[in-house]
Amino acid sequence: MAHKNQDGRHLETLDRDLARFSTLELAATYVARPMVGPGIALVFILLAGIAAMVFFGQTSNSMIVVIAACLGAYMALNIGANDVANNMGPAVGANALSMGGAIAIAVVFESAGALIAGGDVVSTIAKGIIAPESMGTASTFIWAMMAALLSAALWVNLATWVGAPVSTTHSVVGGVMGAGIAAAGFAAVNWPTMAGIAASWVISPMLGGLIAAMFLWLIKSRIVYRDDKIAAARTWVPVLVGIMGGAFSAYLALKGLKKIIKIDMPTALLIGAIVGVVIWVLMIPVIRKQSQGLENRNKSLKVLFGIPLVVSAALLSFAHGANDVANAVAPLAAIVQASQSENFTDAVSIPFWVMIIGAFGISFGLFLFGPKLIRMVGGQITKLNPMRAYCVALSAALTVIIASWLGLPVSSTHIAVGGVFGVGFFREWDAERRLRQQRLAVPERAAFAPEERRRRKLVRRSHFLTILAAWVITVPAAAMLSGLIFVLINLAVSA
Repeated sequence: MAHKNQDGRHLETLDRDLARFSTLELAATYVARPMVGPGIALVFILLAGIAAMVFFGQTSNSMIVVIAACLGAYMALNIGANDVANNMGPAVGANALSMGGAIAIAVVFESAGALIAGGDVVSTIAKGIIAPESMGTASTFIWAMMAALLSAALWVNLATWVGAPVSTTHSVVGGVMGAGIAAAGFAAVNWPTMAGIAASWVISPMLGGLIAAMFLWLIKSRIVYRDDKIAAARTWVPVLVGIMGGAFSAYLALKGLKKIIKIDMPTALLIGAIVGVVIWVLMIPVIRKQSQGLENRNKSLKVLFGIPLVVSAALLSFAHGANDVANAVAPLAAIVQASQSENFTDAVSIPFWVMIIGAFGISFGLFLFGPKLIRMVGGQITKLNPMRAYCVALSAALTVIIASWLGLPVSSTHIAVGGVFGVGFFREWDAERRLRQQRLAVPERAAFAPEERRRRKLVRRSHFLTILAAWVITVPAAAMLSGLIFVLINLAVSA
């Protein structure tokens, strides 16, 4: 009983700082009511338009920029509603974070990632998918970007409404491609770039799943399956937190500080290694203190992984903000540049107010419409506990960081959900392996019937197939919708 009371006190300590967000959770519940959330979203979209009017009210193309800013804000809201669930779903599903705490952390770190480190992927989306010079005129390029932005936003809005975690990156890339084909034919598309992007879409969920499975294997082999689990956790949990801190530090050195000082890759890795070692050393007494009085069982390990899971979720939100803000602001930035200077072939520069729309739009979208998909990703694919969720979050963060550094518009949805599937399928494999070992040790033990084996699957196959189908259909659906919108815009302009 004393041990249970001690366990309870540790959990209370972990949750105390998050308790202050209970009012935020109530507010999120309130805005989920019909018409309240959409009403607040509409106000934000109008404010984005007013901001564009303030900056471009004296130019001849001011109305185009205002409309584009409204569409960019609408897209950012949808990114927050759909994509951010992949960052916070594992932590909420593992009960390490309340919904209010998850929303608060995501709002802060998504905005920080977008404003501090966002932008590298913008040029790939705005100019790398279609050849701008094939558009002929600046107005044609502007209408193509407008169609891409609207089609992507509509598709993600529909997916969120039906509860499907589709890729906003897929949607905007498909939208740009479809508008480019409608405007200038198939030759306008940079097919080698598209092939590289498509390959990254296949590789990223597999890589996310593999990294998550490797970390879960490490935790199980070095901690869970040890005779003295608590002693093993005192050794390995600080190491895992150090890895996470080192990765974040290297990424921040590469991207977040580049406006102040240029840091090359070897130096960034050295900074990450040093910070990782420092965090590892600092976490040793923290974990030792947390583990005092815990029983030697798996349930006790959840307490030790609570704080690392929260930190890893925050890291993933930062990386997501840096990577996926491009989905909202790249077409908008391209439209602003083409409207200002009639120059639509040079590299895209991103005005600060455009980044603000992207960053705050993602945060508003999460707050207003995110809880539905957070619950789906966190609890309806496979059962997550803090250890499994930590593996998913750390895997997704590392993969998104690498992709963002390389300038590849990979899908954070694919990576995070791939991590969830990787954890689930590893658990299935590990359970089968241990069962085989038991049967070898006890030959008379009967094997499970096929029906029982299917019942014991730890990944819900219906969700697996549904999500794969949604991933496959997103690019062609967004492309066709974008092409149709571009044709309609041209007809309206020429009428």
